Amino acid sequence: QVQLVESGGGLVQPGGSLRLDCAASGIIYSIYDMGWYRQAPGKQRELVAAITSGGITNYADSVKDRFTISRDGAKNTVYLQMNSLKPEDTAVYYCNLRRVGVFNYWGQGTQVTVSS
Repeated sequence: QVQLVESGGGLVQPGGSLRLDCAASGIIYSIYDMGWYRQAPGKQRELVAAITSGGITNYADSVKDRFTISRDGAKNTVYLQMNSLKPEDTAVYYCNLRRVGVFNYWGQGTQVTVSS
């Protein structure tokens, strides 16, 4: 059974930084994509950033140059470094692990609140 455990969310002031971690367990495959999505109240879940097993990254336009996604293959962990946070970044952030057409797993979500 694959499990994704997220950590690192919280309350931060505008302009501040946070790092989200997501550790995957129970995964037996070596090739899969990992990513972060977010969902703000009243809005649809949207992609924030994703990274392939080969290290290719993809970012939402709204977070480019502020957020950085990375992964540690040996630890089956993906990170999201978030800098220059804005109030509009406030959302529940979800970790995702998938192999298109084969499997798709989600974490439980972690709240990020950007407010003064």
